Amino acid sequence: MKRIASYTLGCKLNFAETSQLVRQFVAAGYTPVEFHEKADLYVINTCTVTAIAEKKCRNIVRQAVACNPRAIVAVIGCFAQNDAEMIAMIPGVDIILGNNDKHRLPEIVEERLSSPDHSAPLRGEKGTPTSFQLSYSMGDRTRTFFKIQDGCDYFCTYCAIPYARGRSRSATIEETVAMARQIAAEGAKEVVLTGVNTGTFGLHQQESFLDLLRRFDDIDGIARYRISSIEPNLLNDDIIHFVAQSKRFAHHFHIPLQAGTDKVLRLMNRRYDTAFYADKLHSIRQLMPDCCIAADLMVGFYGEDEETFQQSLKYVDSLPLSYLHVFTYSERPNTRALTFTGKVPIHLRRLHTNQMIHLSEEKKKAFYRSNIGRKETVLWESDVKEGMMFGFTGNYLRVSTPHQESLVNTLQEVTLDCLDSQQELFFIEKS
Repeated sequence: MKRIASYTLGCKLNFAETSQLVRQFVAAGYTPVEFHEKADLYVINTCTVTAIAEKKCRNIVRQAVACNPRAIVAVIGCFAQNDAEMIAMIPGVDIILGNNDKHRLPEIVEERLSSPDHSAPLRGEKGTPTSFQLSYSMGDRTRTFFKIQDGCDYFCTYCAIPYARGRSRSATIEETVAMARQIAAEGAKEVVLTGVNTGTFGLHQQESFLDLLRRFDDIDGIARYRISSIEPNLLNDDIIHFVAQSKRFAHHFHIPLQAGTDKVLRLMNRRYDTAFYADKLHSIRQLMPDCCIAADLMVGFYGEDEETFQQSLKYVDSLPLSYLHVFTYSERPNTRALTFTGKVPIHLRRLHTNQMIHLSEEKKKAFYRSNIGRKETVLWESDVKEGMMFGFTGNYLRVSTPHQESLVNTLQEVTLDCLDSQQELFFIEKS
């Protein structure tokens, strides 16, 4: 029996797509194994957000070849879409598929196996991705990442994703709801809704993201939904009010900020300013005081000198955020930002990134402290470490308790009264 190993770089969207592909291979008779094990096929789903992700791709290809030099190595996804020529230069790569062709990987693997000429990697067709396939991850039965949308129409000046994934597109509400029911039937209790620009779901077929959320709220079997990320200009008052009164949607928003000054936001071609963003967060906090609010923030973009960074740091500190995902700006090919002046030196990018990460850590600790004494519902997961099991509340607080197998994939109301010394984990005594 053939064996398949997979490795995913980048976002939750990639995890959903990789999982979907692995299920297709399993249906064709393959057995999934860990990536460090010997396999007949290695699938590497790539990211192009940062240069670090691309460097990691090269290292992972080398790991696969070292595990089994005779295996087929397939590199797919965003890096493969944007720079197939560079991937073709990595020794050991057999198949290179961008985002338009990656869903055809099973048939392309068979084509490769039947081909007598292995002197060059087999490549997919060039061109802007236009296809769309619903997909979801199912690594365990507790949580699944559900891809409901792909592509982006925004073309922020720092971002190569619209070139790698194409324009915004999605399935219909009926098709998406049908797959959500399938996910529920497989036992997942929590569904994380993922996409490149999730809030544009249905835009091109006269449907709306809010209408989809309302339909999801009525599906039995799924206890909790999370919206993985939504642009601030697309997170309207109707969506906020819906989540506030929803039966199943978690009080948890991830709202990209990217920069903390209007000057840099304009250079990035973002569709809001700092006042709009702050008002959005205060509206959420007013309706849902317990809500976890996270943000993506990029440090070191063009024009962010020391004075501008300090303004950004002060602004972010003033926001009612629970934590940040902080990224250091990395120049990406084919983006408009490459024509800008005011480049920030690498050492300053790193210094400022560390300062922003420190602020994020302080905000996260404050958010945990603010929840001491609250009653929340935990969804317990299967991971066990040193006799402890873990789970998350609806507002994304991490909780631990002594391992009890019977608790896995169940919801339990707990009182959050014991916070660890690092102020980033609640402990619940065994009942």
